[in-house]
Amino acid sequence: MHRRRRTAITVSAALLVAAPLLAGCGNEAHPGAAAVVGGERIDVSTVQAKVKDVRTAQQSSPQSAQLIKESGQLSRAKLYDLIVEQVVERAAKDAGVRVSRKEIQDGRAALVQQSGGEEQLAAMYLQQRGVAPGQVDDVVRRDLLVSKLAASLGAGNTPEGQQELNDAFSAAATELDIDVNPRFGVWDNKKLELGDYKAPWIAQVTKAQEPVETGA
Repeated sequence: MHRRRRTAITVSAALLVAAPLLAGCGNEAHPGAAAVVGGERIDVSTVQAKVKDVRTAQQSSPQSAQLIKESGQLSRAKLYDLIVEQVVERAAKDAGVRVSRKEIQDGRAALVQQSGGEEQLAAMYLQQRGVAPGQVDDVVRRDLLVSKLAASLGAGNTPEGQQELNDAFSAAATELDIDVNPRFGVWDNKKLELGDYKAPWIAQVTKAQEPVETGA
C-alpha cells in the first residue's frame, strides 16, 4: 500500500505550469468567475487565495527562490486543481466510490511516516506539487478517490487501464458542463486539459496499482 501512495507525491515540476495571476477579471456571462463547474462558480478570488497560500509557503522555504522561479505562473495550476477536484468527485460518485475521513487521516499518517515527519511532508508537497500545507488533506483525499476509482474499474497501470480511467473522468467532466474564463484557457473534456496544461496526476496516482484497503 505504501508503494502506491509513494507515487502520489512524486509528480514532476510540470504541475506548476500555469497562467498569470488575474486581478479580478471575468467573462460577460459570469463576471468575476474563473470557471463555472456543475453550475457552481469558482471565483477568481478563490483561485487567488489558493495562489497566495502557496506563495506564502514558498517564501518561508529555504528553497524559496527556486520554488517561486519554477512556479512563476501558478493561477492556472490552482484553477486546474479546483476543477479536477469536482471532476474526480463526480466520477467517484457516479461509480459509488467514497473516501472516509478516517481513510484520509490514515493516508496522511502513512505519508507523514514515509516522508519522515509533518514538516518534511509539507515541504515535499510544496516542492513537487505546488501545494500549500493547508491544502494537503484535499490532495490526499483526491488521490485516494482516484486510486479507489481505478480499483473499482479494474484500471491498472496499463494503457488500456489509463484510458478507462480517463474515460470515466471525461464523462464526469461532460456532465459538469465546465465553462472556463478564456483568460485562463479552454477546458477540454476528452484530454482533461486546461489550455495546454495537463498535470500527470492520474498516471502518478494509479502507477503500480495495488488493491485498495477500503477499511483503512
